[in-house]
Amino acid sequence: MRIYKVGGAVRDRLLGKPVTDIDWVVVGATTEEMLAKGFRPVGADFPVFLHPKSGEEYALARTERKSGRGYGGFTFHASPEVTLEEDLIRRDLTINAMAEDDQQNLTDPYHGQRDLEARLLRHVSPAFAEDPLRVLRVARFAARYAALGFTVAPETLELMQQLSESGELEALTPERSWKEISRALMEDQPQVFVEVLRACGALKVLMPEVDALFGVPQPPAHHPEIDTGAHTLGVLQQTAIHKQPLTVRWACLLHDLGKGLTPEEEWPRHIAHEFKGLKLIKAVNERFKVPRDCQELAVLVGEYHTHGHRAFELKPSTLLELLQSFDVYRRPQRFEEFIAACEMDARGRKGLEERSYPQADYLRGAATAARSVAVQPLLEKGFKGPELGEAIKRERLKALKAYKEAAPT
Repeated sequence: MRIYKVGGAVRDRLLGKPVTDIDWVVVGATTEEMLAKGFRPVGADFPVFLHPKSGEEYALARTERKSGRGYGGFTFHASPEVTLEEDLIRRDLTINAMAEDDQQNLTDPYHGQRDLEARLLRHVSPAFAEDPLRVLRVARFAARYAALGFTVAPETLELMQQLSESGELEALTPERSWKEISRALMEDQPQVFVEVLRACGALKVLMPEVDALFGVPQPPAHHPEIDTGAHTLGVLQQTAIHKQPLTVRWACLLHDLGKGLTPEEEWPRHIAHEFKGLKLIKAVNERFKVPRDCQELAVLVGEYHTHGHRAFELKPSTLLELLQSFDVYRRPQRFEEFIAACEMDARGRKGLEERSYPQADYLRGAATAARSVAVQPLLEKGFKGPELGEAIKRERLKALKAYKEAAPT
């Protein structure tokens, strides 16, 4: 039995990056031997075990072959005869197909270290094209390591393009796709994830609504970058720079989908794009079975982001409707995330990334003013039921009028 550290732990150590998760592969062992040493089996598909003390994952060396469509369409074979090199060749990228023993002696049969130095994301073998999930994984790695100068090798991009055209991407489950998408959006350069998907044709398959934004112009006076797709990438980049949570990043990716529906003869204006885009945002949310908090914020940001930009112009009654839509009284955090998304949208414009966004504090102040209305005095006056609701609404409107009058212009 020989045990090797493999994959990301080896890659990140060689890159000088902190190592978080460690995966181990065990060569020359049987399931019975692992159980005898106290390892606990997990997973039904292939033999993976948890270390009795550390809890880290140890997998028996295995080979795999394609047996069906999609990410799960593989047959695995694990036995003591499977070599380390045979186990490594089934991995996606050369930089993830290295192993080291307990003395840090490197096993690198597919030149991962060379590709690390060349800053290339290159597939290990033609079997790469058998797993459609790898298209998303490579795009995610591109987003993670773009700051270090990594790019996708042309021959790997070509394989990704073949996968995108093959229909295999449609076989991915919503859960697997969302796991990769959500992780990619939380990388340091999430816009690179979208760029790589677009370059290989996968964006058109997975999110045609986002792909449709590229080549659609906007008024240069408001959007110096002009192209709506380029703007979306810029907004995503801002979400990473400002360390926004996943909810905000997802909402920012989808906020302008309605502009992809504008007839060419109306370009570069996009009248009512906020409302036109709602059905598209809901469709993308449904396609990937997106978590509820991300779904809700994306829909609300899509509908109301221009309200955020025009905050100073809104009538008190419109302000109140906005606050009610977000339920700021019970869910203040969601309104904070909306404000953040609006600010990222404003900053995601070429040359305007550092411009201040005074609307943020104005909207926060409006929410505070509305929340400051006390209910108890209204109860003491005898209001109850629907009448109480109307009385609260009147008082909140009064508070917002006073707030707007007192706010500096």
